[in-house]
Amino acid sequence: MKQSINIIISGGGTGGHIYPAIAIANELKLRYPDANFLFVGANDKMEMEKVPQAGFEIEGLWISGIQRKLTLDNLSFPFKLMNSLWKASKIINKFKPDIAIGTGGFASGPTLMMAHRKGISTLIQEQNSFPGITNKLLGKKASKICVAYDNLERFFPVGKIKKTGNPVRQDLLSIHHKTKEGKAFFKLDITKKIVLVLGGSLGARRINQLVESQLEFFKSQDVQLIWQCGKLYFEEYKKHNDLKHVQVYQFINRMDFAYAASDIIISRAGASSVSELCIVGKPVIFIPSPNVAEDHQTKNAKSISDKHAAILLKESELETFPIIFETLLKDEGKQLNISENIKELGLPSATTDIVNEIEKILNK
Repeated sequence: MKQSINIIISGGGTGGHIYPAIAIANELKLRYPDANFLFVGANDKMEMEKVPQAGFEIEGLWISGIQRKLTLDNLSFPFKLMNSLWKASKIINKFKPDIAIGTGGFASGPTLMMAHRKGISTLIQEQNSFPGITNKLLGKKASKICVAYDNLERFFPVGKIKKTGNPVRQDLLSIHHKTKEGKAFFKLDITKKIVLVLGGSLGARRINQLVESQLEFFKSQDVQLIWQCGKLYFEEYKKHNDLKHVQVYQFINRMDFAYAASDIIISRAGASSVSELCIVGKPVIFIPSPNVAEDHQTKNAKSISDKHAAILLKESELETFPIIFETLLKDEGKQLNISENIKELGLPSATTDIVNEIEKILNK
């Protein structure tokens, strides 16, 4: 196979689509140092900033999703789609890719659609337990579909599916050796239990409201909080840093230390978070966001809790949080059981396995 290959990767909109795309590109770069990469994203989305930061070129399409209610954006959608198909076609003609890889998000639709139309092999990586409309459509024509969950043959041709898992940060694979270091990094009292609260990079309003309303309760349970409240909410919640048992962060740079130090984790259930938490192997209470397409976070969390590997708490049931939390905190056997079960679901070699599938397509 020629060493100088051209690879298009399209995915974005959220970190959950961008991170896997960059992880796949980095692994391909290790194997093919002379390969040429081009990312295709949506013009006003975070990939336009994150991908160049990771050292890759990116082109933007004028595309967005369909909103659930009648908006100006919805009325302009057909025009954006036509424009994006035309631009994706131009990009492909100029770049001449050997393969097009899609990791989800609005831009991957037009990009992979036009690639397939031009006879270029495509691979999609589906992070969730319930695929979005874009990947459902693309899956019909894709050469291979790399998935992270079981039972996706309901949506994709069974012969094309390969269960690989989602790419995760490699520094998470060794967190079990970092417990002492993690607790020292956050200046924690090693005699008390530590609860890590995660709401994603922007933050989760309902989780933040819940935590704030339960600060006295957490104190009465003698636990310490590492609370990542997110960019949108930090100004509102940073005042709680005055409390001895609470540390509030906009963003946590050393997630490996945060995971290593924690005893119990409260988190949203986006695909990347779920995959990371399966590797981390700590007891998790998932509070999925109900405001996402196809309610996929609830489905992600349910697929884990059905295997007794996490606790699922819906936003509509948050009044039961104190009972659920206290029961878990006081039952070390249950904590251990959940930890062991969630660890079994971890797929630490996902990036390597996905790139192996890409290589098979390139070598055909």
